[in-house]
Amino acid sequence: MEHNKDAVWRANGCLQSVCIACLMDTRRGLPDIESHRDLHIWIIENLQMVPVPEPAYGNFFEKHCYVVLHVPQSLKATPGVPKDLHYWVGKMAAPGAQGAPGSFLQHLKEALGGATVQHREVQGHESACFRSYFRSGIIYRKGGLASALKHVETNVYNIQRLLRIRGGKHVSATEVELSWHSFNNSDVFLLDLGRMMIQWNGPKASAARKARGLFLTHSLRDRERGGRAQVSVVDDEAEATDLMEIMEAVLGRRVGSLHAAMPSKRMNQLQKANVHLYQVCQKSKDLVVQELSTCPLTQDLLQEENCYILDQGGFKIYVWQGRRASLQERGAAFRRALNFIQAKGYPSYTSVEVMDDGAESAGFKQLFRSWSGQQRKNKNLSGMGKLLQVKLDVGKLHSQPELAAQLRMVDDASGSVQIWCIQDSRRQPVDPKHHGQLCADSCYLVLYTYRRMGLVQHVLYLWQGLQAMAHEISALRGNAEELDLWYRGALVQEHVTMGSEPPHFLAIFQGQLVIFQGHPRHSRKGQPAPAVSLFHIQGTDSYNTRTMEVPARASALNSSDVFLLVTANLCYLWFGKGCSGDQREMARTVVTIICREDMEIVLEGQEPPNFWEALGGRAPYPSNKRPPEDVCDFQPRLFECSCQAGPLVLTEVVFFSQEDLDKYDVMLLDAWQENTQSYEEVVAGDPGAVSTISEITAEIVNFRLSRWPGNDRAGPLALRALKSSEDISESELELGPRAGTGSRSTVSSASSSSYQSSPQSLGSGGLPREQLRHQAVEDLPEGVDPAHKEAYLSDSDFQDIFGKSKEEFYSMAKWRQQQEKQQLGFF
Repeated sequence: MEHNKDAVWRANGCLQSVCIACLMDTRRGLPDIESHRDLHIWIIENLQMVPVPEPAYGNFFEKHCYVVLHVPQSLKATPGVPKDLHYWVGKMAAPGAQGAPGSFLQHLKEALGGATVQHREVQGHESACFRSYFRSGIIYRKGGLASALKHVETNVYNIQRLLRIRGGKHVSATEVELSWHSFNNSDVFLLDLGRMMIQWNGPKASAARKARGLFLTHSLRDRERGGRAQVSVVDDEAEATDLMEIMEAVLGRRVGSLHAAMPSKRMNQLQKANVHLYQVCQKSKDLVVQELSTCPLTQDLLQEENCYILDQGGFKIYVWQGRRASLQERGAAFRRALNFIQAKGYPSYTSVEVMDDGAESAGFKQLFRSWSGQQRKNKNLSGMGKLLQVKLDVGKLHSQPELAAQLRMVDDASGSVQIWCIQDSRRQPVDPKHHGQLCADSCYLVLYTYRRMGLVQHVLYLWQGLQAMAHEISALRGNAEELDLWYRGALVQEHVTMGSEPPHFLAIFQGQLVIFQGHPRHSRKGQPAPAVSLFHIQGTDSYNTRTMEVPARASALNSSDVFLLVTANLCYLWFGKGCSGDQREMARTVVTIICREDMEIVLEGQEPPNFWEALGGRAPYPSNKRPPEDVCDFQPRLFECSCQAGPLVLTEVVFFSQEDLDKYDVMLLDAWQENTQSYEEVVAGDPGAVSTISEITAEIVNFRLSRWPGNDRAGPLALRALKSSEDISESELELGPRAGTGSRSTVSSASSSSYQSSPQSLGSGGLPREQLRHQAVEDLPEGVDPAHKEAYLSDSDFQDIFGKSKEEFYSMAKWRQQQEKQQLGFF
């Protein structure tokens, strides 16, 4: 294929040209979307894009600029996922190349087609998205690349260079002066001598930085030396005298002590919350930038015929382009962003992200109060919604891991199940024939065991009813920790709230999950059954069906679903006009769990008088077909948690995989929300919630105690143990609900704080150790809480047995407390 003309355009007033036809030719570097590779890189040479060979990926010369294209491998499965185009600027790049990112990216974007997000990256200040492409790290190389030279020469051993390695999850290596003056006490350095590579770890370098530095070192050895160079590590100079001799032969003898590392420039995290939205428009020859709003931003501010700049406190500049904006405005997006940065006096390395209407990044969406994919009419991003609207074929879970991940299905739910109900703060086994029959005022532990690749795996679900009391929720967590200790930390724990059960949890019960407002028939223990009960049955197959008891009144009906009305002598299975055949079929299988009386099928509009009489008479109810739920197009996001510099900082890990989880990390996975119930719906379905919270609050205000397990009242020792908790509980209440939590959580926190402080209040007047240690519950003195037997030891006995004070003990993590109590006979 021959090309006989170049496309020419102007950017920033200078004439630049590039062979657009070459861009269109996959043989010259532009990828086919069907390509097995998801990353493609070009270097800008003489204002033209030249493909970089794959072995050189991750190496960047500081005198050049680069174009990096990322095409997610999930693009074929989810067509709406945007591609990412990055323009990388080296710190020594020529001004002409630095100012022309929009020209290169816009033409490449047009050649590629489809949704694309464009980024401007500057050496040393790359975005988390950019860094995530290079798992082993980024290497900054001095100088420029002559056209006749290769990007990376393999198996070349006449090399002497020094690299400084620093960074967080994804490290970078910068070539520095070959001298001891370049060293400091906190970073990792690599002395590359061709056939030998010596990694020198600073005395104050973290274990994570050392490990990630070694990963980069091994990657360099494999890519540039074919794996034939020797890698050695200096972790302690006194123990590595032979390696230090080699280093001193190259660097000379070190004079003086190591200096501290220059602290990295960190933006005040609070500055990121200082968000401003501007509208950009052209009036005659003038460019007008008008501020529209600050936080909280609403999505309706963005109009599809305009362009906007969103300033995230100088940390990042977003440019949003409406789908009806002119081509001229689109082409000027980067130039306008750079002019905005200059006018604001922001650093030249400030990150820029340009996106089209319908291709917004997660970072952009999170700056708005809410974001609706339907509002943007973006039909390409509805893959997840379509996925959940069809029947689940579990046979595809093994062959389609993306499907399993989206549905959070670890397997086909055919493993073994054990269930415990939390009663009197203890676990009570549930008979297998009653599995799936849960109560709204209780909490349950559901242990699911399965095999994967021959290994036994466990998932522990902590199911919490909406009417459960605070002390039951606390006991649920405590019992989960005990089980985890029993299984030596092998349990994957997942908290589940009533009405928001994930697909795998529902699949465990094969469509037989029934949630009662009171107690099921088998556990009433002589209590009379309610005269009338109404159950709402939702689902189309055994993997998505749940049944919940709702208030027995006509207003609870809905034409889109199936309901079961249970009376003393007859059960009515009511089919709404909008329900499907699959819904009806599943409802018939659920009826046998709830109803032992005769059953009568009732169609909407043909109800007998007794039906309405049982519900207290007719009443309006939703009769229109339920509108389709707003499709959630948010993808899961992974964050690395760090608090080394003060406040907790979350750094996103983009395009993550299981490899991003290692023993040095604390990670947060945001799978977006699954509880689609509104606050009003939750309260309406939980008539006892308000009164329950009031009762708990009254108990805390009046400093009353919840009953100890197995006792009808708190004994005198328990009162003494918790006496000092009064001030703490009072102060907790004065502070009010914490940010992001509801009243129930706040009350639970107050109760927990009194529990934590209670053991310290007995002082020296404790019980003899032989009455507490290795004693069964029934053998304990009256009033002793079995879950906190150690609390009743005197201070001296506690110090003697545990080897630490009570204050030190209760400052430890809860799981460590439990572990020590188990080892010392107080569990």
